[in-house]
Amino acid sequence: MLVPLRLVFAGTLLAAMVGAATASDLITVPVGSSEVAVPVATGFDWSGFYAGVYGVVQSSPVRGTEVGGGIAAGVNAQFDFFLIGGEVALHGLTGDTIDTAYGQVTGRGGVLVTDDLLAYASAGYGMELSGTGERDFLAGGGLEYAVTDDISLNAEYLRGFDLEGGNAKDQFSLGARFHF
Repeated sequence: MLVPLRLVFAGTLLAAMVGAATASDLITVPVGSSEVAVPVATGFDWSGFYAGVYGVVQSSPVRGTEVGGGIAAGVNAQFDFFLIGGEVALHGLTGDTIDTAYGQVTGRGGVLVTDDLLAYASAGYGMELSGTGERDFLAGGGLEYAVTDDISLNAEYLRGFDLEGGNAKDQFSLGARFHF
């Protein structure tokens, strides 16, 4: 019985030495200067200019519910997983009391939840361009999802506070943005 135990011990020792010799053989020295480009998978690039279209619903105690559509243009800068940007938008609204045009300028800051999903806060200034000329401070936020390399879909909520009359309004929009 003593012989088989010696064989097991000798076999284990031999295997350990072969493994150590194999590990030392794996060290290689590069020869030449050929470089091979390896493509790296990256997420959506949020930086740059974009333009888009959207549908909007706006509700206030004074005007009731108004619906409409609009256009927007903006620019973003992405820093790692943070984003800052600015946007100018113009939309037309129709409702029970009056038809009006509304313009807004907003800034936004956000965090990339994934490479393709952005969550952001937004604040800025809005003004009714026809009718009473009401001016609003806007604050809210939204989500934007990159569908392709050039197209994203967004949903945004803004609360508007009338700077003169104290009335508040709620604005919800859904849109598509084309990134250049």
